[in-house]
Amino acid sequence: MADDTGSPDEAGRGFLSKMASELFTSPLNIALLGICGFLIYKILASRRRAEPSEPKEPELPPLKKQDFTQEQLREYDGKGKDGRILIAVNGKVFDVTKGKRFYGPGGPYGLFSGRDASRALATFSLNEDSLRDEYDDLSDLNSMQMESVREWEMQFTEKYVYIGKLLKPGEQPADYTDTEDEGGDDKKQPAQKKED
Repeated sequence: MADDTGSPDEAGRGFLSKMASELFTSPLNIALLGICGFLIYKILASRRRAEPSEPKEPELPPLKKQDFTQEQLREYDGKGKDGRILIAVNGKVFDVTKGKRFYGPGGPYGLFSGRDASRALATFSLNEDSLRDEYDDLSDLNSMQMESVREWEMQFTEKYVYIGKLLKPGEQPADYTDTEDEGGDDKKQPAQKKED
């Protein structure tokens, strides 16, 4: 009578040899193993090629904090010599250059570049009619649309650099000091004039 209480090593080898026999004797299992091996190879090969597909553009130096008129804002549509892109949302101007794929020329939201995008974001509209060339006080928007604008403003504040505010007609720009924080708050301190 054979003793079934072999050593754990023998039991493990028996299991492995039975598994290998099952895997390699069926043509279907061999095909599945080949597919799994190919997929694992593709995953590992794609991870090794972690080089960027596009050459990385040098980062632009931070833009000095300042306020903008509509005309001044239009100069920053991504088509200028440095390619900087600014967008206004709810009276605040943000540098969205790092989102050039979205807001740059040819991007899905390139229409917003160098413009006040508040109305377009509030109404979920990507047509020219939602972008105005003159200052838009948004007074005709309903409460849901205004809440949407505020939510977009918060998202831009979290993701992009706040540069300054969009000026109303006749409003004078604030003088920002070099030591002000870079946050999106509206607290501005005029620069002190030097006394001679």
